[in-house]
Amino acid sequence: MTAAGNELRLAMLGMIEGNGHPYSWSAIVNGFDPAAMAACPYPAILDYLGKQRVEDVRIPGARVTHIWTDDPADAPKVAAASLIEHVVPRPEDVIGHVDAVIVATDDGDDHIRRVQPFIDAGLPVFVDKPMATNIADLRQFLQWHEAGATILSTSGMRYAPAMRLSDEQRALLGDLRWITSFTCKTWERYGIHALEAVEPLLGPGFLTVQAISDDGGDIMHLTHRSGVRVTIGALHDAYGSFGAVHLYGTKGQLPLRLDDTYSAFRAQLVAFIDMLRTGTRPLPFDETVELMAVIIAGRRSREQNGAAISIADILSELHS
Repeated sequence: MTAAGNELRLAMLGMIEGNGHPYSWSAIVNGFDPAAMAACPYPAILDYLGKQRVEDVRIPGARVTHIWTDDPADAPKVAAASLIEHVVPRPEDVIGHVDAVIVATDDGDDHIRRVQPFIDAGLPVFVDKPMATNIADLRQFLQWHEAGATILSTSGMRYAPAMRLSDEQRALLGDLRWITSFTCKTWERYGIHALEAVEPLLGPGFLTVQAISDDGGDIMHLTHRSGVRVTIGALHDAYGSFGAVHLYGTKGQLPLRLDDTYSAFRAQLVAFIDMLRTGTRPLPFDETVELMAVIIAGRRSREQNGAAISIADILSELHS
């Protein structure tokens, strides 16, 4: 927790293929140079940043001051585009110079080694989704949390304005009975987007996951303590359908679609910054642990030819 009057200094660490968050998240916090950002290799980032007034893009009270990327050639490009003052040769070099770090890679099997130096140094850490996609790593994150470390990991879909229902929409639907939610890419890497788009509507309490899988991706069927059925599609090449959600109720049905990526990411980053200032989490850590258990259960179901996997069994393994 940091004093409210000081500008928070953040480090943006890591960049792997297919993930341009160091460009976009740094730009959302700092503002950006349109000419330098034009060289960003991610067209979607250029699209949603380009829809904003440049002078409005900024989160007051915080600044990304340091950048490190896996390929050293990338860091100066991100720094120029997103107005980052310091490029460091090693991620650990930011220790002592920042108030918190953002680990901006979305490989849930490779976060422990990236995060550990900063946990050891007592720095708060935001971990890009998914936090951990195997039991051993999830157990380590849970142990760090229980020892007092400050860790947050979320999908921007949790904060997408289009995914929050009005009272009028809820009345139209009646009681929810089935939800479908879709993502491109893989279940391990992007399933959390489809999951966190809908989990706030239901709350925690997923019971089982069962996979139908082939070389093109996965269809995951989830059960929930509410009785609502959830079907998540993660089909590798269906990029144009990312962020599509459909709600089915006793009175009506409602399609939702992510239509404002910038606002979702900005709200996600503001939630982390507010947590640093106030010490109040935007959601309980146990909720994130359950979501990771769902991802792990889906992975296990695929490996076991579509067996139904109990979330309670996954969670019990964390304490064994």
